[in-house]
This record gives sequence, structure tokens and C-alpha cells, in this order.
Amino acid sequence: MAKSLRSKWKRKMRAEKRKKNAPKELARLKQALNLDKKGDALMADVQEIATVVPADKIIKQQADDEGKMDMDAKRNKTTLLDENGQYPVWMSQRQAKKMKGKRMAKKGGKGKKKKGIAW
Repeated sequence: MAKSLRSKWKRKMRAEKRKKNAPKELARLKQALNLDKKGDALMADVQEIATVVPADKIIKQQADDEGKMDMDAKRNKTTLLDENGQYPVWMSQRQAKKMKGKRMAKKGGKGKKKKGIAW
């Protein structure tokens, strides 16, 4: 649909602007990636705002944790219920209802009666 003269002109001008701004953008990227000589000054500014941690320290810390969360330890793995009998936040109501039905069937108790006409 974009075949009008106005859209062609706008596309042309955007391309011109990209050509004009490309060197500045490349220099800014290099500076951000610490590839330029001025990158050290930038890292000093970043350290004032946020704490900079070396990558090897983070990797070592992740290896110690082994990816386990403290919250998962309190949850039953088969029923996914926590100590208060609550399902996880990410579980939908339909999934929770299905799990409860399986649990009740296994327990031997009668489940809820289904709605509808009994023939």
C-alpha cells in the first residue's frame, strides 16, 4: 500500500538519515562495548551507578547454587502443593482442578457430582 509519493519521500529521507547517523552510532556502540580507548571512562561512570561484578565470580556462585530454589523445597513434587495446600502461581485454574480430581480419585473419595441431566 505504501506507494504514494509521500511515503516514497519519507523512506528516502529515513535512508539518508541512517547514512548520516551511522558513524556516530558505530562509535557509540564501540564505546559501550569497551572496544574504544574512551571505554574506561565509561566503565568508571557505570561503577558509580551500579556494582560491577566479574563474570568468573558469578559463574562460580551459580555453580554453588546448582540452580535450586529455596521455594521449591517446600513444595510436594507429585501434587505441586505447598505446605498451605496452594498450587503454584503459574498453574491455571483448569490444571489445578484436574490435579485435584486425580488426587481425590486416588484417595478413594467421591468427587464432585457433574452438572447435567442424568438419563
